[in-house]
Amino acid sequence: MNSRRPKNTQRIRRILAIGACAATLWTVAVTANSESLLGAVTALRTQGPVQALRWELGDFFSLSDLSPATVLAIAESPLLLSAREQILRRQESDSGEQPQPADTGTEPVTEEPVEPETPPGVDNGIPARTLIPSSPAGYTVVGGVYISNSTDHVLDTAELGSGTFDASLTDEEPQILILHTHGSEAYTLPPGQSYEPSGNHRTTDTKYNVVRVGDEMADIFAEAGISVLHDRTLYDYPEYSGAYGRALTSIDAYMAQYPSIRFILDVHRDAIEDGAGNQYKVVSVVDDVGTAAQVSIVMGSDGSGLPHDHWMENMKLAVAVQQNIVGVYPTLMRPVVLRNSRYNQHVTTGSMLVEMGAAGNSLDEALLAARLFTEQFIQVLEAKNK
Repeated sequence: MNSRRPKNTQRIRRILAIGACAATLWTVAVTANSESLLGAVTALRTQGPVQALRWELGDFFSLSDLSPATVLAIAESPLLLSAREQILRRQESDSGEQPQPADTGTEPVTEEPVEPETPPGVDNGIPARTLIPSSPAGYTVVGGVYISNSTDHVLDTAELGSGTFDASLTDEEPQILILHTHGSEAYTLPPGQSYEPSGNHRTTDTKYNVVRVGDEMADIFAEAGISVLHDRTLYDYPEYSGAYGRALTSIDAYMAQYPSIRFILDVHRDAIEDGAGNQYKVVSVVDDVGTAAQVSIVMGSDGSGLPHDHWMENMKLAVAVQQNIVGVYPTLMRPVVLRNSRYNQHVTTGSMLVEMGAAGNSLDEALLAARLFTEQFIQVLEAKNK
């Protein structure tokens, strides 16, 4: 028995030595460009969190100039988290380490926050802003629809504005699937109302998170005679990471059981802060109706390298829906966002991710937005079938 102990000790020493060598090599790589001890310490402090993120992505040796704050922001934001590989890849491109793509003239720009007139309804204590593009510069504009394009694709405005799209209603049932990849996303309730939080502006209580918004949408579809399934599963709880993969497993199962499904709506909410880190809500004041949360349509593409052959058909649907809405409610919709990640939208040509307001909005504002959006969505689908 004792003869094995030296061998075990030697094995442990070898493992420790390999680990020490790896740590030394990484430290040298990180601090290679530092001109002082202080610079070396700073480099280690700023690169550590980034390298941890890269290890989670399976990229063990690349370095990045992303700050720790940016890495943490990626982890907290649903959109950034789902596209974190592209964020890191884009950072390398911007730093000059990789050839930069040709300028397509459609880099995303900042929307102009406009303080609305005193919005009617119950005040939840969060400052209200209406986000609108300050100019068409930096956007692709199609018939009044602003598109923020962060991919390398050059968009064909004539094709997008044609009013045609692939997906359509049929006589089969069900037609629509509503789900929530990040179902625990919640809103800011007025004073006197509360929910049990499961995280920052999150709750597993489906009376107060985006699942409740999905209930509202499902009811409106059903009232219009359109068969709909509403998956109320919380794919982001108890573990946030991997939610899109878990949601895709369920989507595939739904499609196998119900091949009649033509439209898949993944309903979320955004999170928006001012420069000081304070939450604010995005609103659209609708005369004689009330104050609705502003809505964002987020569309995926094949820019991440994952197969998504028909992403333009999804985009054409998104543009058609948004054109219909802005003609009736000019400030309800924020610009359509086109990303590299596909967000499980490759499953049907009638898929989209819809963000109903932001964390600072009240639930009532999000519910009104859901009602207005769904009513106009139905109009677009019914018009195609006439």
